[in-house]
Amino acid sequence: MKFPLIHRLGTLFLAVFAAAAHAEDKPPQPQPVTLRINGLFEPSREADLRAALEKLPAVALVSLDFEHGEGVFNYDPAVAFKDTKPENVVERFAEHLRNASHQTFSVAPRVTTPREKLSRVEVTVVPIDCKACGLALHEIVSKINGVAQALVSRKDGRIIALIDPEKTNRAALEEVLKKREVKLQTP
Repeated sequence: MKFPLIHRLGTLFLAVFAAAAHAEDKPPQPQPVTLRINGLFEPSREADLRAALEKLPAVALVSLDFEHGEGVFNYDPAVAFKDTKPENVVERFAEHLRNASHQTFSVAPRVTTPREKLSRVEVTVVPIDCKACGLALHEIVSKINGVAQALVSRKDGRIIALIDPEKTNRAALEEVLKKREVKLQTP
């Protein structure tokens, strides 16, 4: 006895089931992730960042927001940071980027303070000619609680910080710089 309709339905079911199973086997597509970039203190550092990211082939820089020190990255955590728990992916990314950039870049979660609540503070220091000194100033200021982004204009001797005024202020930035023996200039 032949069952052509049942046979066709069974074949169709198997084809749909196989297609669904195959779709589940596809690796997840990279998702855009916005992270804060530590070490991005002047425009010339973009080239340095891109060079470091070339050493991380599973990570792509999609866009860069220099003013806020953030970047949008595309990566599949399962590929780029294999065997890393989801809650540790950003930390692992930071570690890889530090290693790829000779300890001059890393990433961190975005600042939670809304941008409209951040204030811009400028501190004038003695002009510096060395990129490493600019990085050092950036790191000093960036580590202050409440600083969302620190930019350094080496030629002009200016440090521009985006701060959460509920957590820090200009006087606190100047105090930290003085403790680190950075020479401030009065306007």
